[in-house]
Amino acid sequence: MARIGYFLSSEEYDPAALIRQARMAEQAGFDALWISDHFHPWLDDQGESSFVWSVIGALSQVTSLPIETAVTCPSVRIHPAVVAQAAATSSLLADGRFSLGVGTGEALNEHITGARWPAAAQRLDMLEEAVDVIRRMFTGELITFDGEYYQVETARLYSLPRIPPPIHVSGFGEKSARLAAGIGDGFICMSPDEDLVRLYRDSGGGDRPVQGGLKVCWGPDADQSRATMRRLWASDYLPGEAGQLLPLPRHFRQLGDLVTDDMVTAPAGPDPEPYVQAVRAYADAGFDDVYLAQVGGNLEGAFEFFAGTLLPRVRELQPA
Repeated sequence: MARIGYFLSSEEYDPAALIRQARMAEQAGFDALWISDHFHPWLDDQGESSFVWSVIGALSQVTSLPIETAVTCPSVRIHPAVVAQAAATSSLLADGRFSLGVGTGEALNEHITGARWPAAAQRLDMLEEAVDVIRRMFTGELITFDGEYYQVETARLYSLPRIPPPIHVSGFGEKSARLAAGIGDGFICMSPDEDLVRLYRDSGGGDRPVQGGLKVCWGPDADQSRATMRRLWASDYLPGEAGQLLPLPRHFRQLGDLVTDDMVTAPAGPDPEPYVQAVRAYADAGFDDVYLAQVGGNLEGAFEFFAGTLLPRVRELQPA
């Protein structure tokens, strides 16, 4: 693997806890940070959802690790010109160590303005146009833009890094993989799908980075850790389009109650082997970077496990 990063969950931890985890991640030997961008948590049990751009500003001052949003939706809740300004400022604060991860978003976060939630194909078109707007804003020129979905009226970014932040595009289907290959500087995919990685690379992605994320729940008892994973992240195990279409955390809970412990496949408990095998699946699928998120607290024990046991083993992994 090129990099093993740590995934900060804005839905589960408050801002102070996110900053603390970033420090712990750097001390443990992780290479980079992801941070989620949500208005609502997936489930009320998660209990948090801070404004990511404020947290990124704080993170930039307490860690030297690269920071990336995983992911921001620049197409409904926040205008892409404003996302461009936020990303440019974040890159300046982080001394160029910031990357902008973007995706088509979820109704859970984007419905709050009262705008109609578009169909999947239209969301991809909106994302393509939004990335175009962001890249135009990154030039520092005075921009007027009249697109199908967005208008920009004589706007210019004055505070800009020397090199614009890379834009990594998230997706979980063939259309989004092709779009990422066409408009992105990298591809984000949350499952170790070898066929999707191959499609991305063959569609023009080439050797640009492919990144994945993996939630884990270290704890001294495997059954209890698995139950914690199900309670806090049952939303990860819902099939189909529910994740993009449901508007409220209580809706995810109603469906999440159908998820049983034996459906939870994420590594949980004290045995390092399931963690190693889970990371190996990403390596074998052709991923460059994998980001791990610790679910359910137990942070001191988890980071001791990461630093002393897991990271030394997974750094040795090579694709099959």
